[in-house]
Amino acid sequence: MERLSHLRRGHWWALYGAILGAWALLWASVPEGSAGGAAWLADVCRAVAADAGPGGVLALWVLMGAAMMLPTAVPTLAAYDMVPGARDGWKVVAGYSAVWIGFAGVATAVQLSLSSLGALDAAWLGAALLLLAAGYQVSALKAACLSKCRQPVTFLMSHWDEGPWRMGLRLGAVCLGCCWALMALGLVGGLMSLGFMALATVLMTAEKLSAGPMLSRGMAVACVAGAGWMIGGIA
Repeated sequence: MERLSHLRRGHWWALYGAILGAWALLWASVPEGSAGGAAWLADVCRAVAADAGPGGVLALWVLMGAAMMLPTAVPTLAAYDMVPGARDGWKVVAGYSAVWIGFAGVATAVQLSLSSLGALDAAWLGAALLLLAAGYQVSALKAACLSKCRQPVTFLMSHWDEGPWRMGLRLGAVCLGCCWALMALGLVGGLMSLGFMALATVLMTAEKLSAGPMLSRGMAVACVAGAGWMIGGIA
């Protein structure tokens, strides 16, 4: 129980609120009658871009990052709080979040460009992104980033002298290196739904908590299968 007491500090409640709030806002953005199904993100992005411009699309991607990536960092953030003398845990969260906000900015620019080209719903683009994700899942860079995510105490001790803010930035960069290809699937609206987002969140979190390459390889196989299904639809 003493270990769990760390998870009741003020910045933890703020983190829980951010995660739950992000999911609630994403659910609220689902058009009535769509149930968050396939092509939901594409429809929302078109509507947001028309009504609120790039800022609205950026806000949507920030919400997606908070909903999907903050949960995957909880084990490392918990490890930080359990280190004797640890303080300003909110700065670690802030640094981590800053990296994903940067990713949201890049994703917004790419998504709006795809929309302007009429490629947002293109099956070939979805297949290409799935194959990219599959290849990255079994790459050496993915394995290197994942190994750091799986050893949070070692990671933290290696960069402790940098302070919580820079440590959070490093953690965000490592997490980005681990998960960017899967998050990039959100660029194609036909691949993204609330159900897909929830499943991806669970899998990315489990991947960081597990050992060995089996889950990563299984996710790669699933991506290849999905690409094959989309290519079959093109044909």
